[in-house]
Amino acid sequence: MNKLKKPELLLPAGGPDTLEAALRYGADAVYMGGEFFSLRAKARNFSIDEMAESIVKAHSQGVKVYVTANIMAHNADLKEAAEYFKELGKMPETPDAVLIADPGMFDTCKENWPEAVIHISTQANNTNYSTCNFWYRQGARRVVVGRELSLKEIAQIRENIPEDMEIEAFVHGAMCISYSGRCLLSAYMTGRDSNRGACTHPCRWKYYVTEETRPGEYMPVEETERGTFVFSSKDLCMIDHLPDMINAGIDSLKVEGRMKNPLYVASVARTYRCAIDDYFESPEKYESRKEWYLDQISMTTFRPYGTGFFYGNPEAGGQIYDGTSYESKAVYLGSLETAEAADLSGESGTDDSSDVSATDTAVTFIQKNKFSTGEEIEVMKPDGTNIKAVAVKMYDPDGNETDSCPHASVMVKAVLRCESGDARPEAGDILRRCNEK
Repeated sequence: MNKLKKPELLLPAGGPDTLEAALRYGADAVYMGGEFFSLRAKARNFSIDEMAESIVKAHSQGVKVYVTANIMAHNADLKEAAEYFKELGKMPETPDAVLIADPGMFDTCKENWPEAVIHISTQANNTNYSTCNFWYRQGARRVVVGRELSLKEIAQIRENIPEDMEIEAFVHGAMCISYSGRCLLSAYMTGRDSNRGACTHPCRWKYYVTEETRPGEYMPVEETERGTFVFSSKDLCMIDHLPDMINAGIDSLKVEGRMKNPLYVASVARTYRCAIDDYFESPEKYESRKEWYLDQISMTTFRPYGTGFFYGNPEAGGQIYDGTSYESKAVYLGSLETAEAADLSGESGTDDSSDVSATDTAVTFIQKNKFSTGEEIEVMKPDGTNIKAVAVKMYDPDGNETDSCPHASVMVKAVLRCESGDARPEAGDILRRCNEK
């Protein structure tokens, strides 16, 4: 295993809450967008000040930060983009790289932030080694390869580019219907341009065809061996194929999902972190834990999984998800803001009952979905441990005891009783409720 380079695990940070989850649950690097020029305009994203603070925090934990500026720019974008790159270059600790797709944005960045390390986004249609070498000559040091490529093609790229040119590839998450994400459906149907960060995801809608002389007679869109123009894709999941990705020479394994919640980011980060580390410790250990990886990677919302184009073009229907809804095997309840041993003195207002024991933990968190006292939940630990717990006491924001937390986005106080002996909930841990399997 010493001959192989351990790949970077790159997680999405759609906002401060998912950044915290990525940092705590195993990311080597995160990618985030500012308030402009990012392809996820509807994500929470980061102001310049928030981004600067986040970079300092990530760097203090040894985690790199890449900033996305990968829109296909119009004339009106360029002046503001120049100022944006200048601001990035003046931060106390600058981003480790910026992702760019548009050649005009590339030049604008170089002119206004000459020291910037530039990665080329998948939006630039990086599907061959000649393209990668072109960007290398311009000064780029990483390409995000297109999701249309097979692992064989990626390995060929690796063999034909300089050693210090890195390859980044998606390993998990939603798959765009369109070639390297260059889709016109949203702009055409809703006036919101996906290539400028405002995609409304019309590929997830259900479509029928009608014949001109038969109005109101709807026929389903069928797929042939050549595919269809409009369909909803399965999610990508390569958790049980990591050796193939590593052997192809991929330097960074990228997880899609800047629109996702902290449970998704934590679940995916933790599972891939464990799988990568297990493989480099022992391939046999990795093989023996595949069932656990697949179980844990599904403890969030997701579409049915597939392997995309990594093993060649999928068979007819193999990449289609016949539906628009997500599967859900776990529900995000909240991320712990504080956690400490329960106080039995009766003075705290949250532990005034003999029902509370010294081994219980008093916690606070912003509640995201409803659960009740006595209901079994789980505490997710970064090392892969899941602690079964129940809330023996719960209090609303006014300190009144309650048997459930029915209102989203309010601060909840609770006393958790866990099954495990030594492990306790800690600040930053995530609470989830697992759905019946």
